[in-house]
Amino acid sequence: MTSKNVAPTEGTERTYRFPRPLAGHQPTIWYGGDYNPEQWPEEVWDDDIRLMRKAKVSVVSLAIFSWARIQPGPDTWDFAWLDKVIAKLGAAGIAVDLASATASPAPWLTNLHPEILPRDARGDVVWPGARQHWRPTSPVFRTYALEMCRRMAEHYKDNPYVVSWHVSNEYGCHNFFDYSDDAQNAFRDWAKVKYGTIDAVNDAWGTDFWAQRMTSFDQIIPPKFIGEGNFMNPTKLLDYKRFSSDALKAFYEAERDTLQEITPDKPLTTNFMVSGESVVLDYDDWARQVDFVSNDHYFTPGTRHLDELAYASSLVDGMSRKKPWWLMEQSTSAVNWRTVNYRKRPGELLRDSYAHVAMGADAVCYFQWRQSAAGAEKFHSSMVPHAGEDSQVFRDVCELGEGLGKLSEAGVVGSTLAKSRVAVVFDGDSKWALEHTATPTQALQSWTEPLDWFTALLDCGVTADVVPIRGEWDSYDAVVLPTVYLLSAANAERVRTYVRNGGKVFVTYGSGISNEADHIWLGGYPGALRDVTGVRIEEFNPLGDDFPGVDAKVKLDNGAVARDWIDVISSTASTCEVLARYKADEDTGLNDVPAITLNQFGQGQAVYVGAKLGSKGIAKSIAPLLARLGLASRAGVDTDAAGADVMSVTRVAADGKTRFVFQFNRTRHNVAVQVRGTVLVSSHAVNAAGAAGESGEVTLQPAGVVIYETDAVPEK
Repeated sequence: MTSKNVAPTEGTERTYRFPRPLAGHQPTIWYGGDYNPEQWPEEVWDDDIRLMRKAKVSVVSLAIFSWARIQPGPDTWDFAWLDKVIAKLGAAGIAVDLASATASPAPWLTNLHPEILPRDARGDVVWPGARQHWRPTSPVFRTYALEMCRRMAEHYKDNPYVVSWHVSNEYGCHNFFDYSDDAQNAFRDWAKVKYGTIDAVNDAWGTDFWAQRMTSFDQIIPPKFIGEGNFMNPTKLLDYKRFSSDALKAFYEAERDTLQEITPDKPLTTNFMVSGESVVLDYDDWARQVDFVSNDHYFTPGTRHLDELAYASSLVDGMSRKKPWWLMEQSTSAVNWRTVNYRKRPGELLRDSYAHVAMGADAVCYFQWRQSAAGAEKFHSSMVPHAGEDSQVFRDVCELGEGLGKLSEAGVVGSTLAKSRVAVVFDGDSKWALEHTATPTQALQSWTEPLDWFTALLDCGVTADVVPIRGEWDSYDAVVLPTVYLLSAANAERVRTYVRNGGKVFVTYGSGISNEADHIWLGGYPGALRDVTGVRIEEFNPLGDDFPGVDAKVKLDNGAVARDWIDVISSTASTCEVLARYKADEDTGLNDVPAITLNQFGQGQAVYVGAKLGSKGIAKSIAPLLARLGLASRAGVDTDAAGADVMSVTRVAADGKTRFVFQFNRTRHNVAVQVRGTVLVSSHAVNAAGAAGESGEVTLQPAGVVIYETDAVPEK
């Protein structure tokens, strides 16, 4: 494995290309899902296509886990069954998003070459029996996988029904970390490229701590098992996560380039896994290396179902730089991998899909088409459930197909999510760094704070954009930096320039603590942003309930409650106004300590929130500030919705005038909304005026949505 194959640098951005419709068909919001015909006898295939036509399915993903069928032996190839399926689909007007079939190697390959299998942190082999049992750094596996790509591309290069390549599947879902000798050699090469000298590695990793200083690259080993209760070098572990993302990306690029060389006319993608909690790889980096971004998203049960979905989809839209993207997987109802696999409530199947479309998706697909009768995912819901055609799920699937068709006819295809005035910044490196086991509190997880802010802003009537830290967040009127723990000198200067020139920033606890190597910015927290925020913090005050007599929560004088984390703000600048203070017992040293501040910096303002308040506490605290900072109106969307009860999102057509407004009920009770245009689609909505396609009041039931077209320009 050479360093050029696992380079720690960002590649050239690819030209955006979205799959085109089949010949003779109009552009549409693609609709369908993963199709696994090899799981079923051939007589089922015709019934599948009948039902697909009934549901108005326009695309299916094929051959994702078909290696063993396509190549049943080292020198044996069988495309006949796949040819037959594709021909049947194409004749029915159903396009194919064709996989490279490399996601999981066939048993004969792992038997013949067990050296392709990953090893865990203890050095044990990760044996086959599930999926993704391969090392991204294995030259042997690369040889076989690229041969599969070549064979697939050569065989289907002229097939008119294949509209795109689905390269592998969910890279890193089960093989993000590998600790094999192949990985070790590649990690050393990666470090050589990134740092140049072993002394630079030592400086970055702080190896003088605990006598870890190295004198050659041969002494670098992956962060293998070091014994229970020991603490891994934090920067080494952070770099291994970066390396692992790069190693998988390099493997993807090799597959992508092999396919493209033979089929240059077919756009390529691979499905990300972006959700509120889980962002496995550096997807914002990967997004520059796909022709179009695609994502797999599975709902969070409970009260945050819609908010988390919208947050995650907004982040995908940010990674796609507001170009239409593809929802590759979701579930019609329950999944199979949680401890308790909750079903979706009535209306949520349709509501969820429309919410993804609202946030920029031009394709709505599911895992999977027909629910499996055997295997580990047999209880995972599908478009055609075990109950068959006569089921509410399939009726909803058909209704959704109709609705997406209406949106397509109205011109939603190719429109883009309207830019908000507020950006919530997401930083994947900060998430990785705060996963370390030696932090002030294990309750500090950076993924929770961006979602809390997104929800809090919705509660205040603002639908924010979620923007990766590499994105153009400094083009927004206001920016939230939620536990952006790692802040490089360059990004700190970016914040400084943004605020100095009139921007408004909300900075939270846990932000600007360390640089990109996880070295503390000295002199008091938030080291990188002390001048911008106007606060100086000498000590953290974690909260918990694991010992008798410790504090689990502390009240603020504005009615909010802090949990898990408090910054002990020791001083504020003369330009800094204290907006809220803690109310606590005197012996805690927290009583009257500033909790929330507002600092004037240059032409702009910086709000500092020094505690974890949860979404409700954030909303309570920032609601009075939004008007003061000129951000009170609904950001970038119509102001017709009923405040916190409704999420309102707008997509804008290419002409810059036509707008498609999506309004969603965020509650479990009925909510009235005003429609000011022509209704295109509604679900779980009542009141005849709006539902009949006219302006007027519409009542949204729980999980209700109404989508209308208007030429009206929203208030800012």
